[in-house]
Amino acid sequence: MTHTIFIDGEAGTTGLEIRERLEARGDLELMLLGDRRRDVEARREALNSADAVILCLPDDAAREAVSMIENPAVRVIDASTAYRVADGWTYGFAEMDVDQRAAIAASTRVSNPGCYPTGFIGLMRPLVKAGLVPADWPVTINAVSGYSGGGKAMIAEFEAEGTSTAFRAYGLTLKHKHVPEMTKHAGLSRPVLFSPAVGNYRQGMLVEVPLHLSALPETPSVERLHGALVEAYDGQRFVEVAEIDETEAMTGIEPEGLNGTNRMRLHVFGDRGGEQARLVALLDNLGKGASGAAVQNLNIMLGLDEATGLK
Repeated sequence: MTHTIFIDGEAGTTGLEIRERLEARGDLELMLLGDRRRDVEARREALNSADAVILCLPDDAAREAVSMIENPAVRVIDASTAYRVADGWTYGFAEMDVDQRAAIAASTRVSNPGCYPTGFIGLMRPLVKAGLVPADWPVTINAVSGYSGGGKAMIAEFEAEGTSTAFRAYGLTLKHKHVPEMTKHAGLSRPVLFSPAVGNYRQGMLVEVPLHLSALPETPSVERLHGALVEAYDGQRFVEVAEIDETEAMTGIEPEGLNGTNRMRLHVFGDRGGEQARLVALLDNLGKGASGAAVQNLNIMLGLDEATGLK
């Protein structure tokens, strides 16, 4: 059976990455509007006739597109932040919980996770669920991404000849749009303190959570943190946990280490018996952090092997 797929916003960074992953597949037929992609009626027809729609649009445009869909059979994956904490939408992080795949498979409205939230939730949710980090704990996130995560304007800035920017901290108002998503889906009740940055490289990211273990109620060891993550992601294809022996031998992590894949690797750094830990997620912001996750969700929603079309 061939499924028809419409990517609304295929010319953007995420849309292009998704199209590249889908167009070579024989089990899918892409509905491409080409020069008609700004034609409202052509878009409306495609939005209502496809088996599945992937929205790669700004938030307001994504809401407008959803309002145009009248066919109840159309399955929608939204890559914007518009619906990530909205009622009636399923959060598209399949590895997040034991029942999440089934929820995605049964849903017609799935919100694709953000790239930073994927790393943070991957690290923190199992620890909150295991009771190692209280839900009201003041959690800090330090993260850096390649400039492709900032859209066309940022890409043009960093790829301009003669640019001298090597690294830039941003989100300085402490009101980054990812904060509600990260807080809710990690199972926290207190808003996280998020410190994002962008580096002068195209893609790949590190998401870090530092913890004072001696300040936590149960003073959990590095081994207990690691064990909770290993248990949470046992048997997963796209999320892995580095062994403690491996992390003890590491002297650094390259943010581009998983580029081009839909994988995420989680690390727990800290002295055994020590009082501090650094939790670090490595992923491709355009892979598991965006287009790869969208393809994985699409496969689940269509009842296909979720790794189809993913490296």
